Amino acid sequence: MTTLVQVNPSSVFVVSGGAKGITAKCVIKLAQQHRCKFILLGRSELIDNEPDFAKGCFDEAVLKKRIMEDFIATGGKPTPMSIQKLYNQIASSREIKETLVAIKEAGGNAEYLSVDVTDVAALKAKIPQAAARVGAVTGIIHGAGNLADKLIEKKTSEDFEKVYTAKVQGLENLLNSIPASQLQHLVLFSSVTGFYGNIGQSDYAIANEILNKSAHLVKQQNPECHVVAINWGGWDSGMVTPELKKEFARRGIDIIPVDAGTQMLVNELNPIYHDSTQVVIGSPMILPPIPLSTELRNYKVRRRLLAEANPFLLDHTISGNLVLPATCAVSWISNVCKELYPGYIFFNDSNFKVLKGITFSPAMAPEHIVELKEISKVDGQEVNLQAQIVSELPNGKLNYHFSAAIKLVRELPPCPIYNNFNSEEDNIITLRGKQFYQQDPSSLFHGATFQEIQRILNISPEKITAECLWKPISSEVAGQFPIDWLNPYATDLSTHPLWIWLYHYHNQICLPGQMDKFEQFAEIPVNQLYYVSCEVKQKTATGISADFIIHDANGKVFLRLLGTKGIILPKLLG
Repeated sequence: MTTLVQVNPSSVFVVSGGAKGITAKCVIKLAQQHRCKFILLGRSELIDNEPDFAKGCFDEAVLKKRIMEDFIATGGKPTPMSIQKLYNQIASSREIKETLVAIKEAGGNAEYLSVDVTDVAALKAKIPQAAARVGAVTGIIHGAGNLADKLIEKKTSEDFEKVYTAKVQGLENLLNSIPASQLQHLVLFSSVTGFYGNIGQSDYAIANEILNKSAHLVKQQNPECHVVAINWGGWDSGMVTPELKKEFARRGIDIIPVDAGTQMLVNELNPIYHDSTQVVIGSPMILPPIPLSTELRNYKVRRRLLAEANPFLLDHTISGNLVLPATCAVSWISNVCKELYPGYIFFNDSNFKVLKGITFSPAMAPEHIVELKEISKVDGQEVNLQAQIVSELPNGKLNYHFSAAIKLVRELPPCPIYNNFNSEEDNIITLRGKQFYQQDPSSLFHGATFQEIQRILNISPEKITAECLWKPISSEVAGQFPIDWLNPYATDLSTHPLWIWLYHYHNQICLPGQMDKFEQFAEIPVNQLYYVSCEVKQKTATGISADFIIHDANGKVFLRLLGTKGIILPKLLG
C-alpha cells in the first residue's frame, strides 16, 4: 500500500535555481504554508560584503554609474559588458539574500550553495555537507533552466547544450547525488513548450519533454514518491515584458499571476494528487491546422482501460457492474481526433451505435482500440471519418463496442437558436436536485459525477423540459476520460429527462442504444444553469426515440442529440 506523505516542517527540499526568480517565489510560498527546509542551488556567488559604493544604492541606473566610477578610480577600463556583469553579481546576491530572509520570516529554514547543476562532482561534495546541517533530503525541486530562443536554422550547438544540459543533465546529476529511493517528493519545472511546442524553442521543447518522460519513469520505479512534472505556462514576472504580454493577449494566451501560480505548486504537492505525474498549468495553445494529405488514411489508437484509473465509473453502475457511458465513448473518439488532427474540432457524429458497450470485469480485454478510417477531407475545412471502438478476443476475433461517422471542422457554425423552449412551470413533477437520483427503483441510478437535474419545468406526452446544473469533477475522478471540448458527464446528465418522462407516463426505464446525429456548437456550461428540451418522437413496447436540445435560457443551442433511441429495460438497475 502506498504511503502518502504531506509536506511538513521536517521536509527538506534541494531546489535547483531556487534562490531567484519564480522558483524562489514558489519556495517562499511552500515555507509560508509548511515551514519546511531548503537547500537552494544556484550559479551566482553570494557576496557577503558589498563594495562601499553599492551599499544602500538600489536604483539600477545610479548603481551602474557608481560601478563605472569605481572602475575608473581603481585604474580599470569600464565597458558596458563589465559594468553589466558586476551589476548582475550585486543584484543576484541581493535577491538570494532576500529569498533566504523571506524563508526564515515564513518559519522555514534555508541554506544557499553556489554550485552549477551540470557539475555532478560539486553537487556530490556540497549537498551532503549542507544536508548534515539542514537535515536529510526528502525532496527535489528542479527549477533550473536556460533559454536560447532562435529559429532552428540559426541555433548553434552551444545554444542547444546551454538549454539541454541545465534541464536534462541537471536532473540526472541531482538524482545521482540524491538517490530517488530516499525521496518523498520530486517536482520538475517543465513547460507548456515541451507539451505543445513553440516557435524558436526547439531545444527548450526537447529538454522539457524529456523532463516529462523522466517524471513518468521515476514514478514507475518509485511509486511511493510523489513525482510531478509541472508544465508551466508564462508567468507574470520580469521575463514577461509589457510587449510580450500584449503578444500573449493577441494570441489568447493567459499569463499566470505569481500568487496564483505559487499556490498551484503548493496544491500539487497535496497527497490527493500523489498519482498525477504530469500537469499543465496555463492557457492551452491554439494550434494551426495541420496540412491534410490527399491520401485517405486509417489509424488505430490503443488504450488499456482500468476500472481503478476511472473513479467516475462508481457513479455509473448498472446491475452491480461498472459500465462505460456511451457519452464517454463519443468523447474518447473526439479526443483521439483532436490529437490526430490539430486545428480541427469535433462537430458531429452520425449513426452512433452502442454495440456491445464496455462493461468492466476481470474478463475484459487487456486493451481497446479506436479505429479511424478517413472517408473524405478538404484541407483547411473538414475531415469525415468512420470510427469504431473494438477489442480483440483471445482467439483473434474482434468485439465491436461502439461505432459512428465523425465530422471534424476547422470552424464551427454559429450556435442555432431553439425557438420552442417552454419555460413555464406546470408543477406536475415536484422533485428537486438529488431527489431524482438513487432514492427508489424509479430513480435515476447515476451517482454524483452525473448529477444533477435541478427541476422539471414542465412535462407532457410529447415533451419534457428540465433545468440542469453540472458541477465540475477533479481530473483524478475523470481518470482516462478527461473533460475537453466534449463533456461526457454533463452530456450524459442531459439525457436523464427522458428516463423521468418514460417512468412518469409508462412506468418504464431505458438506456441508450443509438443516435442519428450528435452536434456540438459550444461547451455545456459548468456551475451554471442550462436547459434540456426533450422532444419525444416515438414510443413502442421495446424502445423509445427522442431529440434532446441542450441550450441556455435564451434558446442558444450548445448541443443537439437527434434521433436518440433508447432500449426499454426492466427496473433492475442499481
